[in-house]
Amino acid sequence: MKMPFDAFADVSDDALLVLYANGDPDAARALNIRLTPRAFGQAMRMLGDRAEAEDVAQDAMLRLWKIAPDWRRGEAKVTTWLYRVVANLCTDRLRKQRNVDIDSVPEPEDDRDGVEGDMQNAARMAALRDALAELPDRQRQAVVLRHIEGLGNPEIAEIMEISTEAVESLTARGKRALAAILAGRREELGYTDG
Repeated sequence: MKMPFDAFADVSDDALLVLYANGDPDAARALNIRLTPRAFGQAMRMLGDRAEAEDVAQDAMLRLWKIAPDWRRGEAKVTTWLYRVVANLCTDRLRKQRNVDIDSVPEPEDDRDGVEGDMQNAARMAALRDALAELPDRQRQAVVLRHIEGLGNPEIAEIMEISTEAVESLTARGKRALAAILAGRREELGYTDG
């Protein structure tokens, strides 16, 4: 009998992964619905390319399903493991792309029809994406995980396999660099001091 999705609302990621490993397809479905958007969002922010981000999210989830039978509860949070895998997959793709002339890569198209507000938001997101792309990989990863994904420094430290102090340093330097990159565009992006 198929369980309603709501039945898993209060079940931890850890428990869902164990249930999946024990053959429960409903647990897998619930965990997939819960985690795939997070993996995709992180990949999208790190890569700036929807198709690449979808591939990374799918690959990360496949890796999660493969390790499910060997998952040891309590050693790490499922989300921490997943964020680390996504970050590593993105870093690998970014290294491969370094050989590609950035000007030859087409800008992603926004297929939404929008009003002025949508255009402003799109311009802001593009500016942020472009500014993030200028950061060194580790700074970008730390800033995305902290300020976009909303993770805490200890969890980011675990994902990036560095100290909490290193996370704090990376995010502080990343924020300063982003502020410097975007400083001259405040008016263009619709930010006024009034």
